[in-house]
Amino acid sequence: MARVKWRKKLSPRKRRHVRVRAKVSGTMARPRLNVFRSSAHIYCQVIDDVRGHTLLAACDLEDEVKERAGDGAAKLARAKALGLVIAERAKAAGYDTIVFDRGGFLYHGRIKAVADGAREGGLIF
Repeated sequence: MARVKWRKKLSPRKRRHVRVRAKVSGTMARPRLNVFRSSAHIYCQVIDDVRGHTLLAACDLEDEVKERAGDGAAKLARAKALGLVIAERAKAAGYDTIVFDRGGFLYHGRIKAVADGAREGGLIF
């Protein structure tokens, strides 16, 4: 089996992300919900990969997310509120089904909270 040399240089998260993106792609009918998690904040984008456009975006720094999560809420609570907000925005724009892209992050903690919030908000994936 041929080994790809550039993969060794990537971090484990980036290697997982490359693997996930090879299988996950969004269309206009079923866009991709991308999640990025930094040490302090979490960001979401709904993307149409065919056209290469970001359709919607949200992050836990927005006032709407902060109000829904409550003042001084933990990161996990803000992540769940972010999932609810992005689900509302997607439903308002006419997107009911999406493809979830965890961005190479493990599916637990804040990433799982965003997914659970989006499902509670009515998105199907």
